[in-house]
Amino acid sequence: MFTMNMRFSGSDSAAGGSDSQVIIRSIEPRDAPAVTVLIQQLGYNRPEAEVLRWIEDVGSVSHRQAAFVACLRDQVIAWIEVSIEHRLQSPPFALIGGLVVKDGVRGKGIGRSLCQTAESWSWDRGVSTVRVTSRSTRTDAHHFYLKDGYESVKVSQVFEKRGRQGVDGEQNNKM
Repeated sequence: MFTMNMRFSGSDSAAGGSDSQVIIRSIEPRDAPAVTVLIQQLGYNRPEAEVLRWIEDVGSVSHRQAAFVACLRDQVIAWIEVSIEHRLQSPPFALIGGLVVKDGVRGKGIGRSLCQTAESWSWDRGVSTVRVTSRSTRTDAHHFYLKDGYESVKVSQVFEKRGRQGVDGEQNNKM
């Protein structure tokens, strides 16, 4: 668990306009409702039941995947997810799969603290590179990562092929 003191403006109802402690900790099942709302702020739509199932299941793969939340007065205001990826063509690396900070509390160092937590978790598992992908339209996110020391190393496109319905309600292809 990691704690940071932050100063919030008086217009921020979640913080009450004073010095407040933000706690960063591992994600827990009780976080599913707030995390679901933040997933929507990120632009995705995933049912709360699926989010809860993912949170419950992540413990069984904790050697290669983790998620952390930032909490202000017991309210989840941000989350980050990271995994260790193994590819045939490259050494293992950590991949930040998602990061979102609640509207109204961005720009206060919370995202940076979550990145530091994910980076430490990754390096503790022996990888030397932490990678993040970001949609081409998210220019604010690009500036955030560049300012944080990440380098843009390539531009890619993502292709998907949908197959039959999977267990999580997502499309899966089986060979």
